[in-house]
Amino acid sequence: MTDFSYETVFSTLGDHGVRTITLNRPERLNAMNRALIDDVAKAFEDANADRATRAIIFTGAGKAFCAGDDRKAHTHPESEEDARDLVEAIQRATHAITLGAKPVVGAINGWAVGGGFEWAINCDFPIWARSATGFFPEVSLNLFVTGGVTALLPALVGLNKAREMLIFGERYSAEELARIGVAWKVVEDEELIEHATEVAARLSALPPLALRAMKRVLNAVAMPDLHRALQLETDATVTGFLDPETTQRLKSF
Repeated sequence: MTDFSYETVFSTLGDHGVRTITLNRPERLNAMNRALIDDVAKAFEDANADRATRAIIFTGAGKAFCAGDDRKAHTHPESEEDARDLVEAIQRATHAITLGAKPVVGAINGWAVGGGFEWAINCDFPIWARSATGFFPEVSLNLFVTGGVTALLPALVGLNKAREMLIFGERYSAEELARIGVAWKVVEDEELIEHATEVAARLSALPPLALRAMKRVLNAVAMPDLHRALQLETDATVTGFLDPETTQRLKSF
């Protein structure tokens, strides 16, 4: 079995070719700093390239899946180049999760906020713990969303509900997210990893060629503008990061 080593992420290969990728900054509720963003992208790229890995579980250590941007780590970018480099790193992670060859089972625990909510939506089979909560604070922070959610979310919930979720930034329980189609399943907190492992094992037992083709084609047909959405999101987020008001709002959030 092949485990991969990263600064802020665990990536371990278990039985039946099921790899678990775990965000490992529990003291910061797995909030996103640059190291975590880069590690997630690399961990999924490595997992997708690993022949022994047949399915992936994506989860977070501790009390949260991912609490969004790490406000303590945020610094106002000195140039558009710096801002674009950061945002493109975020989109690289989404590309590896959503467009990568291997199926991804999300095991979403605790808070899934902003970029963390985006990563939960990037999963093919997002399973949410009953106590988990998700929301998008970006607009209130003078920012924009990433993660392809401007294409993914309307495909899941419809344009009107996507507008509500992305613009007003309201908080949604796991049960509500299941009702509107964002969460695939909701399970009791203590059963989350067990259930995710069972689903991942079912996926790993399927013929990989057909499974990968199904993931690729479903995404291409359901979200034909996903690549365009990623680029437009990048441009809008770079603009937000460069505005000094954003840094002020992030620090007071």
